Formats: sequence, structure tokens, C-alpha cells
Amino acid sequence: MAPAAGVNVPLLPEGKGAAKPASVTGAVFNVATTIVGAGIMSIPATVKVVGVIPAFLMILIIAMLAEVSVDFLLRFTHSGETTTYSGVMKEAFGPAGAAATQILVIITNYGALIMYLIIIGDVLCGKGEAHLGILQQWFGIHWWNCRELALLVTLVCVMLPLVLFRRVEPLKFSSAISTLLAVAFVGICSGMAVAALFAGKTHIPRLIPHLDQQITFFDLFTAVPVIVTAFTFHFNVHPIAFELAKPSDMMTAVRIAIVLCAVIYFSVGLFGYLLFGDSIKSDILINFDQNAESTVGSMLNNVVRLSYAFHIMLVFPLLNFSLRTNIDELLFPKMSQLATDNKRFMAITLVLLVSSYLAAIAIPDIWFFFQFMGSTSALCLAFIFPGAIALRDVQGISTRGDKIIALIMIILAAVTSAVAISTNVYNSLH
Repeated sequence: MAPAAGVNVPLLPEGKGAAKPASVTGAVFNVATTIVGAGIMSIPATVKVVGVIPAFLMILIIAMLAEVSVDFLLRFTHSGETTTYSGVMKEAFGPAGAAATQILVIITNYGALIMYLIIIGDVLCGKGEAHLGILQQWFGIHWWNCRELALLVTLVCVMLPLVLFRRVEPLKFSSAISTLLAVAFVGICSGMAVAALFAGKTHIPRLIPHLDQQITFFDLFTAVPVIVTAFTFHFNVHPIAFELAKPSDMMTAVRIAIVLCAVIYFSVGLFGYLLFGDSIKSDILINFDQNAESTVGSMLNNVVRLSYAFHIMLVFPLLNFSLRTNIDELLFPKMSQLATDNKRFMAITLVLLVSSYLAAIAIPDIWFFFQFMGSTSALCLAFIFPGAIALRDVQGISTRGDKIIALIMIILAAVTSAVAISTNVYNSLH
């Protein structure tokens, strides 16, 4: 089956013969790492707003819908003549559909990369003397551990070597480390929560939302985009799937990764809430930045912050991979495959690194942008576009049940998006 014109397909690396197919295990790690990004930091605050039981149900329902939406994407991909998300949208809605997908992936991933660098800068260097980073706490304030230099060294020494890979499969090793760091983060949180429980210092979890003057019914909808963003990985489904020996194995990898990440999300939400209660911040790392009551507590706080900083350093190249591919498809649709053109590949790669670095230095905080992104572009990529593809059904493969699920998915996403955006704007103005 030939790929559609102007659509990039996974490149086989230089050398004799084809590249070795990717493994299902590697796909699981790459999918899990794509899923567990910065969203994990906001899950505990979401539990505080909606309560433990609704948070568990939200995570479960959104995880199930994410699995269904990926199934839609892959089924229509295998029935068509493309190997990319934008290609599937092009078959269903023409060039406008492809362009819309590419633009939303660029907005979502580029914003996420900037936010990752901001978080890394906050962990390592803090925000001025009122909020010291780990480097300042350990060595004092010096010119060589300022935010600008620390981020530059991180980009050159960690990110640059990883973003130069032409295929996703080699990233499975860094993804495995990243996933283990996320699990370690959950393990430390749970251990601290259990220790606090025995010491009588835990907070009683709120099982259901408590509506008052601070939290209204409409505020509950603002929690949904946070979890949707935490399960938005659809832009990397095709690059990972078509490096497998059998692309049909991708659904197995996706299901395993979604279950793993759902457990991670609910665990960190529950134990984080038990640990900090209503004092929990929208970014739980801020809570771990507080002064601990013991040397062991201070050490654990530093381990948590560093492990998460290293975790998102390793998530960075996966988001950069699909970002770079979609920029190339949008700007150079008729040129040769990106990975075969060294000049174009290096130019796009370096421009993305330099521009995201400069943006992270210039912008102090984009958490509001991240929440708005979850209400718009992430919802479109995760649910609205896959549902629209199933309803359009240009290949005639959707069942009646598929179309009902797709319609429900689109309606829920649209209503949630409208209410969440309206509530966020209202709260910002008041």
C-alpha cells in the first residue's frame, strides 16, 4: 500500500537493508513516556477539587476513551493509504483537515516543550532569591548556576543528543528510564504519605467535591482538561506504530501503557492529596519545595524534584519528534522525507531547540496556557478529531456502535471545552 503524496513515512536508517523493527516493549515505554509528561504534577490538585471518587472515575473514563480514539485512528489508518495522523485527517476532510491537525500538534507540543524547560529551570535554579532551586540550595547563588546557563547546559548535554535520532525506537531506552523515574516518584510520594499516616500527619481525603464559595460546580469542568491533557499522546501513535514489525501490535502496547499510566496518575493523586491536603498547589513540585522538618525529609524532597526534572528531560525528545515531523509536513509537504535531508533535519531541530530555550527564559509561567491548551488543542487531538474521522467514515468501516461512541465523545469534549474555557476566563477576570 503506497503512502499518500506529501505524507512522511518512518525512515529506515542509512546502511544496508531495512532497519530492525521496533519491539512492543519499546513501544510501551515510548507511549507511556509520551503520556506521563507534565500532567502528572497537576493530578493531585485535580483530586483536591473534584474529590477522590470523581477523580478516579474521570481517570478511568478518559483512559478508556483515549484507548477507543486510538483504535479509531489506527483502524482508519490501516484501511487507508497513509501512515500519519494528518494523513488520516486528509483522507477524511481534505487538505484543511491535515493542516488543522498539524497546526494543533505544533501548538500542543511546542507549548509543552517550553513548559518543560520552565519546570526544569524552576527545579534547578528557582525563581529569584525567594524561591531557590536545588543548585542554589546546594552551592549558593553563583553566575554559573543561573537559569540561563543551567538550561543551556541541559539542552546541549541531554536534549540535543536525544533529538538527533531519526527514528523513535532508539528512544525506548531513555523512555524506560523516564517511566521508571515516574514510578519512583509515585513510590516516594506513597512512602512519605504512609509515613505521615503512621505519624498522624496525613489529611483526610475528600471523597466527593465540596462546593463552596471557592469551588463551584463549573470549576469541576476545569479539572477535565487537565486529565485529558495527561492522556493526550495521539500525535506519537503513528511514528511508534509504523516502526513495529506488525503495526497491529500497537493497540496492545497502547492498552498496556494506558493502564500503567492510569495507575500512576491515580496513585500520585491520592498519595499527594493525603500528604498535603488542601494546601496542595496546582504544581505539586511547589509543595516539595517547602522546608522539611528533617534531613531525611529534605533529601526526599530533593530526590522527588530531581527525579521529575530528569523525567521530563527524557520526555522532551518524544514530543520534539512529532513536533518536528508536523512542522516539516506543514511547511515542506512535497519535499523528500525529513530524515533523508540532513540540512533540513538539522535546521528544524536546532531552530526548535533555540526558540524553545529563548521562550523558556523569557516566559516566567505558562500554567494558564497549559490549562487552556488542555481545553482546546488537546481535546481536539485526543477525542474530537478521532471521533470526527469515525463519523465521516470515508472507508465505510465504522459500525453503528462506533458512530454512537464517536458522537458521544465529540459532544462530551465540546461541552467540557466550552464550560472549562468560560470558567477559566471568568475566574481570571474575577
